[in-house]
Amino acid sequence: MAMDDRIQYWLDLSNYDLDTAKAMLETKRYLYVGFMCHQTIEKALKALIALKCAQDELPPKSHNLLRLSDISGINAKMTSEQSLVLDTLNPLNIEARYPDYKDFLVAKLTNDYCKNLLKETEELLCWIKQQL
Repeated sequence: MAMDDRIQYWLDLSNYDLDTAKAMLETKRYLYVGFMCHQTIEKALKALIALKCAQDELPPKSHNLLRLSDISGINAKMTSEQSLVLDTLNPLNIEARYPDYKDFLVAKLTNDYCKNLLKETEELLCWIKQQL
């Protein structure tokens, strides 16, 4: 793949995941709104990492948004609000799969909370794309 194709690959996945998060909001599947918002930002960060990587190198197989933002170099440019969005999204991936934490998240992930989370995710995604 050419470098542009690799970056576009991650951005296409990111956009798909954002659309999925919106669909999950419409169907009131709030746990998956959070999960897909996490996936949206994870893949956008991997697009940034792909920009820096050698052509035959893949972004790390990590779901940790804080680590990915560090590797991409974007965290130095982020506002404290953007960093807070990463902090909010980061546990919505793996930890959401564990029963005790899942119950906690389900109680927290209300319609209003998810609408705001989706809005913040869209804003962060837009900003990350501007960094490419």
